[in-house]
Amino acid sequence: MREKKMEVVITFHTTTQAIAMEKLCTAQKLPGRLIPVPRAVSAGCGLCWRTSLEYREATEKKMEEYQLSFDQIYQVLL
Repeated sequence: MREKKMEVVITFHTTTQAIAMEKLCTAQKLPGRLIPVPRAVSAGCGLCWRTSLEYREATEKKMEEYQLSFDQIYQVLL
């Protein structure tokens, strides 16, 4: 069984916002990926961006710089 670790999950109100996040992170070489929203978290569109804790600050800065809209940022055990 895979060991769970704390991860950052960013939720969005719409699928369009989630896809914009994926494009931004790919272009900026920020690690992570779109995943279905975990059961422990509730979100509007059903997709979220998952990245490791070490990239949280860099990811938040890029989201702010590019004015990317999001719902919430969570730290969850995945």
